[in-house]
Amino acid sequence: MRVLFSTIPLSGHFFPMVPLAWACRLAGHEVLVTTAENFVPTVSRSGLPVVPCGPAADGLDEAFVLAKGHELAERRYAHGQGFARVAARALPGMAAVMDSWRPDVVVSERAEHAGPVTAAARGIPVVELHWAVAELGEYRASAAAELGELPSASAVLNPWPPSLRLPYSDGHRSMCNVDYNGDGRVPIWALRPADRPRVCVTFGTVLPQLYLDDAYELVVPVLETLARMNMEIVVAVDEKVAAGWPPLPKAVRHVGRLPLSEVLRTCDLVVHHGGQGTTLTALAASLPQLVLPTFDDQFDNAAAVVRAGAGICLPLADFTPAAIGDHSGELLAVPRYTEAATEVAGEMFGQLRPADVVPLLARLAS
Repeated sequence: MRVLFSTIPLSGHFFPMVPLAWACRLAGHEVLVTTAENFVPTVSRSGLPVVPCGPAADGLDEAFVLAKGHELAERRYAHGQGFARVAARALPGMAAVMDSWRPDVVVSERAEHAGPVTAAARGIPVVELHWAVAELGEYRASAAAELGELPSASAVLNPWPPSLRLPYSDGHRSMCNVDYNGDGRVPIWALRPADRPRVCVTFGTVLPQLYLDDAYELVVPVLETLARMNMEIVVAVDEKVAAGWPPLPKAVRHVGRLPLSEVLRTCDLVVHHGGQGTTLTALAASLPQLVLPTFDDQFDNAAAVVRAGAGICLPLADFTPAAIGDHSGELLAVPRYTEAATEVAGEMFGQLRPADVVPLLARLAS
């Protein structure tokens, strides 16, 4: 079986695909990833074979920046439009890849449409790797406006535990979230617990660069507040973002890239933006969460954490050092948040692993 994986050139979209792609390879199947030219080096570092299907997707940054001042639905539409325009430019290259390599099945993450459109035109089955709790109908509407009618997937793989999903996802097939952290290195201190509460603060890859202007003016006072609460702090952030920050409190153990799946195992709390990767990784680690959503799916992911009883959602409008400190103290002091996260972790552990999903792909391909 030949499995073609297609992704928008963003780490948060591609990383969840890596475990399934490797599961296919380990089962003896051929795998190829296709994406925009500028994202090929990131895919290559995963060890998977990759071929570009379109030019550098330079317009994505503009789509995120231009949408900042709009209401949530308008922002979602604009972001989906940016993804759709990337897909439109990739269609000729995607057709060339499929006609040359001839995949038996195409697996696309939900924001990438060139793969499904091209596959459907050739009668190749399509599987969608879902991310986020949100339905994001605005994404599909803006994509249809750019690309025409979109095909339906033969199967949708959903890594969210069923108890946290919304009704629209009935019929999705469960697949346990398995973390892939890129080439982040595991620091030795992350292998053992701290002698005081350890809190991880992270805002993902998109938010600090495109949505938080002068991010350090917001983040540094929060770190100072947490330091005064006798916490050990680790900040997971791109080094380029943190390069211009002023000196940080001594309680900050680390600032830079981190493999969250390893680091969160010895943390007691995570403060983050509500991205899928961070949210699911924290739940799997049975950690309480303070979620500060800003755009798109983050609001629904945060709401799911709150519904599960595993955390607190704080709107960005209320993002103050005092509020962060108060809620962090509550999450650490009240056992029910950790207990709820532990219950969800058990549900996640019971989902099918990527290796268990490979036979489904083979049946669709036959």
